[in-house]
Amino acid sequence: MALSRLNCCRWLLLYGKGESRPVRGWHSSCRLSTNTNPESLFSTILSRVKYVNEKYKTFLERNFPRFYSLYSIFTKGFRLLISDGKEIRKIREKMSHQGLMFYQLPYREIEKLRQFRRDIIKAAPVVLLSIPPFANYLVFVLMYFFPRQLLIRHFWTAEQQVEFLDVYHAMRVEAYPEVLAGLQQAVPQLSDQHLQKQMLQLCTKVQRGSHPEVAELKGISEAFSGPPLGLKYLKKHKMKALSRVLFLTTHLPTFFLRRRLWSHTFELQKLDIALLKLGVSELSDEELKTACYIRGLNSTHLTAAECRKWLTQWLQLSSRLKDSEASLLLFSLVLLSTNYLSSPRH
Repeated sequence: MALSRLNCCRWLLLYGKGESRPVRGWHSSCRLSTNTNPESLFSTILSRVKYVNEKYKTFLERNFPRFYSLYSIFTKGFRLLISDGKEIRKIREKMSHQGLMFYQLPYREIEKLRQFRRDIIKAAPVVLLSIPPFANYLVFVLMYFFPRQLLIRHFWTAEQQVEFLDVYHAMRVEAYPEVLAGLQQAVPQLSDQHLQKQMLQLCTKVQRGSHPEVAELKGISEAFSGPPLGLKYLKKHKMKALSRVLFLTTHLPTFFLRRRLWSHTFELQKLDIALLKLGVSELSDEELKTACYIRGLNSTHLTAAECRKWLTQWLQLSSRLKDSEASLLLFSLVLLSTNYLSSPRH
């Protein structure tokens, strides 16, 4: 028994983090006290981790510059995603404490919620994949080969952001002729002959390359409050075309297609109301481009002044529409953006 106790004390003295103090008697012989401050120990470990991380980054930068570039983009993007998550938590706490709905929030907070929801849905698989040890190397490979398909804007370079937004816009432009054709097909079904004439003139004008005026769109708004162009009455092929413009999947039953279009239209209306309260002039250049892009305009190659002018036109239309005419906003994603100062790649 005594030998066992002695061996115990020797082991602690050799490998323990504490400091032994000689005391009387065998009953106290193995008691060790420590003066190590937990916070100081944590700081020491943290500093060592940072040191090793810096050495690792230096090694990558010198020996594998392209891999280091991916590593830097990934770590920066991950920090931005975490920062967005913290902001979202504060916004949701505010909504909970004050009993607010999302559309009662200021414009920037509504936009943050909208964008984060889309980002996290797309980023979740990649983030989960990077959690296991050394799995981040697989993520780097995916970043290199499939950055547009698998990653969100946080993990794109500035050049990639412009390139990928052009690609996505080209994808929705493919649906524009189908949307315009759907409007023309609906003309004979309108009961008002004056509306038929106005609608036909508008479609012809856009197809010939001219940009319509807000007054012209407002003049046909009544046609979108009932059949066949009201949101409740849209045929499935028209809803599929509009879903492609909004980057929504088309592989859903009619009920879900209509519900998702209604949800996005409602969200867009509330964003417009909040933006009117804030004022277009209060937006930064980046916010202007983002606001135009989600409303159908490829703003990547436009100036801030051009974006501001277009967004002002959009809000002039949006603010004058009745709730029953909301489907006109969906078609305006095409009508107002098709011929407005076309970008080089448009």
